[in-house]
Amino acid sequence: MDDPRPALDAERARNERLLADVERSMRDVSDARQDANSDDEHDPEGATLAWERGSLGAVRDAARQRIEQVDAALARLDAGTYGTCTVGGEPIPAARLAAVPWAATCVAHA
Repeated sequence: MDDPRPALDAERARNERLLADVERSMRDVSDARQDANSDDEHDPEGATLAWERGSLGAVRDAARQRIEQVDAALARLDAGTYGTCTVGGEPIPAARLAAVPWAATCVAHA
């Protein structure tokens, strides 16, 4: 198996950028709401500010979760347990780790 660290580092960096972008967008939405005198619950013009905040919040939460998963995979790599299912202890197939380098479980326990 090739060293997974570069893929994990790249995934972490990608999600850190995504998180920064989303947090900036959330501030922009919040700032727009402060400057607007609108009823975002009944806005007939399309998506509401509340919907935008909710959507951005979901993306933010997913990016944070992925960073946690990558950090956990890096910790397993450092501890020498990377590639071992955290539930059953069996090896995680190389194809799964190639597709999802931060995978903590085998397919059966996923």
